[in-house]
Amino acid sequence: MNEELRARARKLPKGHCYEDFEPGRVFEHHWGRTINEGDNSLFSTLTLSYNPLYFNANYARSHGHGGVVVNPMLVFLVVFGLSVEDLSEGGGLFLGVDALTFHKPVSAGETLVARSTVVDRRESTSRPESGIVTWHTEGFNGGGELVIDFRRTNFVNKRGPAR
Repeated sequence: MNEELRARARKLPKGHCYEDFEPGRVFEHHWGRTINEGDNSLFSTLTLSYNPLYFNANYARSHGHGGVVVNPMLVFLVVFGLSVEDLSEGGGLFLGVDALTFHKPVSAGETLVARSTVVDRRESTSRPESGIVTWHTEGFNGGGELVIDFRRTNFVNKRGPAR
């Protein structure tokens, strides 16, 4: 890379800081993600999820589904991933998920969208450069039906001098 270009380059901050997360603030996460059969088959195989609902259409139909059901853990990870740009891309340790609830099965070909609401935030006593934020994230299918929701908590960096 030439030195002139390197000298003009500047680091752009990613994500939000602790101070941006006022309780009650809602983030409508953009993009959405369509889950296809290949996503589901590969995820289920790589995670050793051998429930026939996830890869056998005849079995799934015999249990009242229209076809193969998307692995619920893939649904969780897709919805979680949709929230990262708005909530945790700025850095900070992941502290966990609580109250994970699967409300409705997802079928291959469905597009999931997500939104998150700031539930709580507090100062960290062990890491003064960070705060602790909890969000309630909801995932919806293309028909607007709630398919999953959960609470997640992260350390979030406070606003401060450029890092």
